[in-house]
Amino acid sequence: MRETLWLLRRSFLNTFRNPRKWMIYVLIPLAASLLSMSLYSSSGETVRIGVVNQDGSGRIARDTVNFLRGLQQVKVTENTSADAAKKDLAAARLDAVLVLKSGFSADVRAGEPQGIELMSVKGAEATLFVKSMLESYLASAASIGRSVQGDDAAFEAVYGDYSSQSYRLEAAKLKDKSHYKDITNQALGFIIMLMMFSAVSMSELLLKEKEERTFLRLMASPVSSRNYVLANILVSISVLLVQATATLLFLKGVLKIDSGVPFFQMLAVLMLFALSAIGLSLAIVSFSKNRNVSGALQNIIVTPTCLLAGCFFPIEVMPDTIRRIGSFVPQRWLLTTIEQLQKGHSLGSLWLNLAILLAFAAVFSLIAVYRFGRNNDTRMFV
Repeated sequence: MRETLWLLRRSFLNTFRNPRKWMIYVLIPLAASLLSMSLYSSSGETVRIGVVNQDGSGRIARDTVNFLRGLQQVKVTENTSADAAKKDLAAARLDAVLVLKSGFSADVRAGEPQGIELMSVKGAEATLFVKSMLESYLASAASIGRSVQGDDAAFEAVYGDYSSQSYRLEAAKLKDKSHYKDITNQALGFIIMLMMFSAVSMSELLLKEKEERTFLRLMASPVSSRNYVLANILVSISVLLVQATATLLFLKGVLKIDSGVPFFQMLAVLMLFALSAIGLSLAIVSFSKNRNVSGALQNIIVTPTCLLAGCFFPIEVMPDTIRRIGSFVPQRWLLTTIEQLQKGHSLGSLWLNLAILLAFAAVFSLIAVYRFGRNNDTRMFV
C-alpha cells in the first residue's frame, strides 16, 4: 500500500508539475463548453420578415399582415415589390419574404387559401414558426369561407366576430430551454474526445519512462510492476474525474445550462465511460513500441470513432449503415444513455447500456493484459 501511495504521489507530481498540463486537462474542456454554447447562441433571435402585399385593399390580406406584426420575435417590414424584397433577402437584411399575391383574400373567402409564398435562404430555421402560425390562422379563415358557401354577408359577420376576438385570452411567456439539450450534447461530445485523448496521454507515461529507462531503475527497487501500472490507472481516473466534474460544474454554475440530468447521475455515467477510455488507452500503449506509434494509433482510433458515435454532430443525419457501425464504439452507448436520461428514464432502467460500457472496459483491459504479457518489448509493464 505504501508503494502504491508513493507511486501515486510521484505520478501526480510528474503530471502536473508543468503548467501546460493544467491547460490541457482542465482549461481546454472548459473552452470546449464555451464553443458549444456559441454554436447554439443564435436560438431565440428575432425573425425579420419582409411582406409584399399584392392584394392591395383585401381585408384578409391586411389582417394577415397585422397578425404577423402581433407575433413575438417577428419583425415585419412591408416592401413595395417582390424584387426589392428578394434583394434584401439576398443581402441578409431579411430572414424571410412573404408574398401575398393578387386575389389572395378572395381565395381565402372561397375556402382555398392560395396565392401565398414564403421564401427564405435560411430554410426551416427561419420560417418554421411563422409558417405554422400562418397555417393555423388562414385555416380558420378558410373554414369560415367553406361553411358560409359563398354568402358574403354571412362571411363578413362570422369573420368579423372571429377577428374581434371577443373572448378573453391569457398568455404566459415561458423560457425556451430546448436548445440547452443541444449545447449539453455538443459539450459532452467534446469532453468525450478530450477524455479519451487524456487517458492515452496518461498511459503514454509508461512508454516515456520505459524509453528513459526510469522504469528499470524503479523495478530495481521494492516497487512491483503491477503496483506501478495500478498507480498509473488511478492517476488517469483522477484526471478524468477532474475533467468531467469541472465541465459539468462550469456548464451548470457559470453558463447556467441545465442538462436535464441530475449532476451525480451524469458524473457517474461519465466515470463509467472513463473506465472504457482508460482500458482503450492501455490497449493502444500495449500495441506501441514508442510514443510516436502510440500517438499515431491514438489519432487513427479516437477521432474517427468519435465521428461515428455522433460526438460532433447529431447521429440522426448519418446514413443507417454508419449508425449501425457507431453501435460498436463505447462513445455511442454513452451518448445514448445520456439521451435516455434526458428523456426522463431512470438510471436503473438503463442497466443494459451501463453493462455494455463495462463490457467495453473489460474487453479493452483484457486485450492490454494479453498484449503486455505476450509482447517481449512490453512484458516489463506487467
